[in-house]
Amino acid sequence: MANGSPKHHHQLEAKRKRLTWIVGVSGLCVLFYVLGAWQHSTPLTNLTQSITKADCDVSNRAAVSSNPSTSSSSVALDFDSHHQSQINNTTSVNEFPPCDMSFSEYTPCQDTQRGRKFDRNMLKYRERHCPTKDELLLCLIPAPPKYKTPFKWPQSRDYAWYDNIPHKELSIEKAVQNWIQVEGDRFRFPGGGTMFPRGADAYIDDINELIPLTDGSIRTAIDTGCGVASWGAYLLKRDIISMSFAPRDTHEAQVWFALERGVPGMIGIMASQRLPYPARAFDMAHCSRCLIPWHKYGWERTQEDLKQEQDAIEDVAKRLCWKKVVEKADLSVWQKPLNHIDCIASRKTYKTPHICKSDNPDAGWYKEMEVCITPLPEVSSSDEVAGGAVEKWPARAFAIPPRIRSGSIPGITAEKFKEDNNLWKDRDRCDITHILLEMDRILRPEGTVIFRDTVEVLVKIQTITNGMRWKSQIMDHESGPFNPEKILVAVKTYWTGEKKRKQKE
Repeated sequence: MANGSPKHHHQLEAKRKRLTWIVGVSGLCVLFYVLGAWQHSTPLTNLTQSITKADCDVSNRAAVSSNPSTSSSSVALDFDSHHQSQINNTTSVNEFPPCDMSFSEYTPCQDTQRGRKFDRNMLKYRERHCPTKDELLLCLIPAPPKYKTPFKWPQSRDYAWYDNIPHKELSIEKAVQNWIQVEGDRFRFPGGGTMFPRGADAYIDDINELIPLTDGSIRTAIDTGCGVASWGAYLLKRDIISMSFAPRDTHEAQVWFALERGVPGMIGIMASQRLPYPARAFDMAHCSRCLIPWHKYGWERTQEDLKQEQDAIEDVAKRLCWKKVVEKADLSVWQKPLNHIDCIASRKTYKTPHICKSDNPDAGWYKEMEVCITPLPEVSSSDEVAGGAVEKWPARAFAIPPRIRSGSIPGITAEKFKEDNNLWKDRDRCDITHILLEMDRILRPEGTVIFRDTVEVLVKIQTITNGMRWKSQIMDHESGPFNPEKILVAVKTYWTGEKKRKQKE
């Protein structure tokens, strides 16, 4: 009786209409899907013919389609326009000419001609003096004629091609010290030096007997007045990386030999400005000729004179709160304190040098040196390491640095440690052309550069490098084609300058 009521009949009718509507919509969806799939199933040959009629280049796309197994990350991407319409091309390649061979050894901020214009007091003229914007070169620095691919490591530690560094002056001046020798078409580095006549390897072994070099506590070292960087070269096998620095000589920069050997090096001098490094950047500092009398009356000095110089260094070390750890033969090792609690208290005894007050210890670029002690971060106890202790190597490579963990660097947190892009957003950007030309100058022939950025930036870079005799291609990110970040791999092609022809008199 209840089943035949009008209300129940109305409910059944509503359910029937709803079911019919769902089935109808589903059927339309299936129909449109089939039509769409059929429309996009046009044969490749017909599609190619259609595109060819529009004057488009499909050679690259056809090659990619014929090899579907190729991974997306290894396929060269092409973002150039391939139509043949006559339009004004605003991204035409600007060809950069080679510089004159007289610039083959040019170092922008270490130009000897420019340096002569500056004060010779405290050797300021040998510091960095960079060219103005109007003086920047817009040409490619040529490699020396007959340039050869350098020896591979570790052979490069002992040998370098003469044609790559065509200077014999150092082998003549330092012949007695056994720094470098010329053997036919190559230089040989015997490993000798001013203070290690038995060789750098034996010299480092002597140091290792005094302080541990292989337990991971020492990873970075700075070498003052490095010569040809034999000390740094032989430290590498002990898992220690050294930064060797020395000023540019009259003939050449000695660090040129270091870099050709595969050892880190930079042109620099201890004069009136700080070295371009933040505070507490190195585990060890090395100076191999601090007491050698280089001036013209050095031969007249007696043992008493040498002792006075040694005593003067001892006194300065005490005033700096350094502690002499050990002394043996020609080696003396001082250690910087863990913190400055005792050092501050000692200022009652040593009035000079005082502790710097208004000073940023991490400021390095063009920062004048002062006659004061750079303060260490504050601590709560005398046995606490100022600024935090760093991990031993190799754990240090992946550990968050103490200065970041403590929040002492504004804007950089532990979470942002690996996101270094944030560090550069607040800095003034340079002209990309000048950056690429400088990269070309310091890069060896057939050297490789890898860029990661958006397509817009990479296309701009590729447009410039096409005029620099570089070969390049853009590829997908390793995570796949849907990542907006792409990869540009560029290779500097091999070319050298030509020898200057002597003018006939």
